Amino acid sequence: MNKADLLHRIIEALEHDMLLLQRAAQTAYEAATAQENIAENKYDTLGLEASYLATGQARRAAEIRQALLAYQQLVSRDYDPARGIQISNLVTLEDQQGHPRQLFLGPEAAGLKIGEGDRQITVITPRSPLGQVLLGKRVDDEVSLVLAGVTQLQVVIAAQ
Repeated sequence: MNKADLLHRIIEALEHDMLLLQRAAQTAYEAATAQENIAENKYDTLGLEASYLATGQARRAAEIRQALLAYQQLVSRDYDPARGIQISNLVTLEDQQGHPRQLFLGPEAAGLKIGEGDRQITVITPRSPLGQVLLGKRVDDEVSLVLAGVTQLQVVIAAQ
């Protein structure tokens, strides 16, 4: 998958997620404000719970809206060996067992997975530990990350 296709699929996934969350937030809001959910005593909390749910879903929809805007405005840059890995670079890492994995260093939407199986690409951001370590690295550089007391070594085998 090339970067243009990847960016298109990230935007599509974010648009889809935003629509789902907007619908869910609207449903929760309607439940929170429905006449039949007005509390009759202090133990009747259905309306309050629906209100909390609607608020959380609205916040998440706002986060996705922000991520979507960031991707719509993202200027995709090719990998430049002089600058090293930067935002908008697609990176392939290989672990010590020889297993490759592809990562896209994006401005938002960390954890989003695009594709399936061996062709799956995971979005990370510079705010993540791995994203911080990758910034400025070049092809053939080693990347070391300590997670849960275990050091993971990987090598940057490709970047675009």
